[in-house]
Amino acid sequence: MKKIVLAALTALASIGASAGGHYVPGVEGIQAASVPPPGMYYLGYLVNYSIDELRAPGSSNTVPLSNTGTVSALANRFVYITSTKVLGADYGMEAIVPVIRKSLNFNAPGISESSSGVGDIYLGPLVLGWHGGNWDAVAAAGVWFDNGNDDSPSKPGNGYKSAMLTGGGTYYFDAAKSWTGSALFRYEVNSTQSNDFKPGNQLTMEWGFGKSLGAVQVGVVGYDQWQTSNDSGPGATGDQAERHAIGLEVVYPLMKEAGVMLKAAYYDEYSAKGGSNPQAKGSTLRFTFIKAF
Repeated sequence: MKKIVLAALTALASIGASAGGHYVPGVEGIQAASVPPPGMYYLGYLVNYSIDELRAPGSSNTVPLSNTGTVSALANRFVYITSTKVLGADYGMEAIVPVIRKSLNFNAPGISESSSGVGDIYLGPLVLGWHGGNWDAVAAAGVWFDNGNDDSPSKPGNGYKSAMLTGGGTYYFDAAKSWTGSALFRYEVNSTQSNDFKPGNQLTMEWGFGKSLGAVQVGVVGYDQWQTSNDSGPGATGDQAERHAIGLEVVYPLMKEAGVMLKAAYYDEYSAKGGSNPQAKGSTLRFTFIKAF
């Protein structure tokens, strides 16, 4: 059993201590499913995920010894919403270029190393945003590429491609739109790695309840992530990973006239379960810089 766990830990390090998928939960919160009006937008997500411990394969038990690490990223997202209508929605497109640094100190398998570089790039040719009197909705589709792959355990890329489907909605509870509730879903269909291991598909839900206090918004946010199909290939089991977090977010219009907004959020993972590989459990600190052009 010990050899199996150590082998799984080594495999975990090679995919950056995460369940199968590219999407990083915790980057969207209050009004997560609301698409902005037509225009060009830059969103810079500065994210730091601190790994406190690892959960053993197929369970919520903590892996022995100190197994910690950090994953820091600046995800550069470019969004263009056109004035074209498709099915009554504003049509747009997007791209994400992440720059990632991973530092892993997993004592159980004896891994201690760091690596930096450009991570896997996302291209989304389809973004649809609907706007009702007291609601917003979104649907989107795109592909994560495997350009960020290399041979180190802390590599910035995942080593496989993923197709990602997005859907969600925001509801405004009062006429002034000061109270909001939102849920955003991302579903990833993963391809096979070069070592013939195929991560199972993954569903991520990000949610938030917000309140406007003048120009500032505050709220409770969280995310839930589930593996929805079994892994396949060397070392795969029928176990499916999951993790859950809750936190707080503040949204502040830094320079409203210039279209600049700043968001800050902190999430704590209160539950995590390993799949074929161990699952990291920790906390996320995220800052988002938004500029409309």
